[in-house]
Amino acid sequence: MARTLGVSPSYINLLENNQRSLSVKLLMSLADAYAVDWRELTKDETARKAADLRNAVQDPIFIGEKPDIQEIRGAIDHAPRLVDHFLQLHAAHRVALEKIMKLGGNSSEDELLNASPESVIHDFFRDHKNHFPELEKAAESAWNGEYAPPEENFTFLRNRLFQKHGISVEVCKIDKLGNALRYFDENKRVIHLSQALSHSNRVFQLAHVLCTVEYPGIIATLVERSGIRTSQALARLRVELANYFAAAFMMHYETFLTETEACGYDIDRVAATFGASFEQVCQRLTTMQREGSRGVPFFFLRIDKAGNVTKRFNSTSFHLAEYGGSCPVWNIHTAFYTPGVVMPQFVETPDGERYFTLSRTVHRPVFSEETQDRRLTLALGCETRYAGRLRYASSYNFEDPKLYAPIGINCHICPRQACSQRAHQPLFTQLSMDENRRGNTRYES
Repeated sequence: MARTLGVSPSYINLLENNQRSLSVKLLMSLADAYAVDWRELTKDETARKAADLRNAVQDPIFIGEKPDIQEIRGAIDHAPRLVDHFLQLHAAHRVALEKIMKLGGNSSEDELLNASPESVIHDFFRDHKNHFPELEKAAESAWNGEYAPPEENFTFLRNRLFQKHGISVEVCKIDKLGNALRYFDENKRVIHLSQALSHSNRVFQLAHVLCTVEYPGIIATLVERSGIRTSQALARLRVELANYFAAAFMMHYETFLTETEACGYDIDRVAATFGASFEQVCQRLTTMQREGSRGVPFFFLRIDKAGNVTKRFNSTSFHLAEYGGSCPVWNIHTAFYTPGVVMPQFVETPDGERYFTLSRTVHRPVFSEETQDRRLTLALGCETRYAGRLRYASSYNFEDPKLYAPIGINCHICPRQACSQRAHQPLFTQLSMDENRRGNTRYES
């Protein structure tokens, strides 16, 4: 073990006798050497809390040496209520900071302090590692063990909805639905689909409705488990859970994971195999966290041309996945210049975490002159230690420090100095300013 981990046998002995703390670097080496998720090396009931606490102490507001994983576990074991209060305080700090930055000074106190529906739903999905076994089983049962080819999915769903639920499907002219892409008239038992939807999106929308009419009990159980109480957030949560089912229906778990691993996570190839869109495949990849049959743990971001994060899913708990998307050094923004091309990038955040990301543009449905060029960019990312499983990273030397682009979460909280892309004065870091010297930005000299 000592030889595998690159440490001395005496150091292993000290670890075994609790005379040394387990560093994060050594923990990651253990995970790599023995093919286990590092979170599985912590107690099951405290794994999520340990990950949250580890992320919180990496915040640039805290200076000095960071606690290692053993110290974090010690805090959780010996002062659990203090840890809970600390995490609540840090979360409130993050929410207040984000609200102030996004909403500006004209918002009411309630607007600034209340968490948005997106935030609470995102946290619920993240707490489940973006994986819901109940919905996976429901999607499998809907097929009765006999999966149809992708080109027959639409017909299968249309027949299933009519024969079992008396619901018919009508593809409507754009003028009839206006800006809507799908409308389910429960009274008349008719699903109206817009002509603007592609085949894969029509299938997705029918599968969404199938979930709501055939498996309402599963949705209700998950919603109750969430602890969410506001009506808007509850409605959004039900929509997102039905969307999860729709993706699982189109891309059944084991077949999808086997195909994905076999082709080295070639997203376009997987999309063609399952008759899905590029974005649908990327989002489905974040759900491959079944116990005993896990894929690469990915996070997923989607931004618009102004840099707003319009969608975020995450099977990890890392800072970049939780708060990232606003750094111009990250090529998620430059991907707009090369539509339809997958752009790989190795990045490093200020806390030293390294990731491999893929960025590419996607399009919303276009159905009029006014809806042209509604391009979005999505990014799919994972820790560097998983990058070797992706064909997009096969030609890179992971050990080359010049490979990693130094990015931040956003300029307001990024502590990096001498960054040529800085757009704002950092809130928690003092940058040097010499009146006799002109730096490469107005904030530093």
